[in-house]
Amino acid sequence: HMFNAQEVDERSAPELFSLVRDLAKRAELPMPRVYIMNNAQPNAFATGRNPSNAAVCASTGLLEALNRDELAGVLAHELSHVKNRDTLTMTITATIAGAVSMLANFAFFMGGRRNFVGSLLVMLLAPIAAVLVQSAISRTREFEADKMGAEISGRPLWLASALQRIDRSAQAIENPQADANPATAHMFIINPLHGGLTSLFSSHPSTEERIARLKAIAAQMDQAPEPGPWA
Repeated sequence: HMFNAQEVDERSAPELFSLVRDLAKRAELPMPRVYIMNNAQPNAFATGRNPSNAAVCASTGLLEALNRDELAGVLAHELSHVKNRDTLTMTITATIAGAVSMLANFAFFMGGRRNFVGSLLVMLLAPIAAVLVQSAISRTREFEADKMGAEISGRPLWLASALQRIDRSAQAIENPQADANPATAHMFIINPLHGGLTSLFSSHPSTEERIARLKAIAAQMDQAPEPGPWA
């Protein structure tokens, strides 16, 4: 709802719906609900507290920018987030980070008079540390979703090609809905925000490293350097 996404079915979006269904079957997952958001930036995300209550959403920009193989790589990545219950994991992580920030504020106001400098440092540094941990967990989950997505599709280079294409376009195309809701940035396959986040605070690992890891997986599987046909 936040991104004004519209649910689609086999009649309204037959190719997308059938691709998600095929990949969900390969991943041994229940069929998730499928959505399309009217957004020029090529991107996608998955949400849902568990596989039985999951949704996969692709932007119109993504459907226009990628070929079927690349789209399969992206959707397999998103289904990996569903299989790993990453939405639940990141919700718990964000809750803990918020609690740490709140406790740091309590420590400052309750102990500030006795140890002003120490309490001030706790108030300032604890929330930063919590955000750093949250960002690190998010980056780890992206690497794992890349790996599992490659296993689901059977073609790591499909996702590698998609990431390269999406990253290049995402940097050039604004995503005002994501900019208005920056807390959702970690959900997307590529960071949808435009700004000065450092690598420490970024919710996503570098695209170059992700592609390098996918190429290494493909080499282990003795696959050619170009994406092959969907099987």
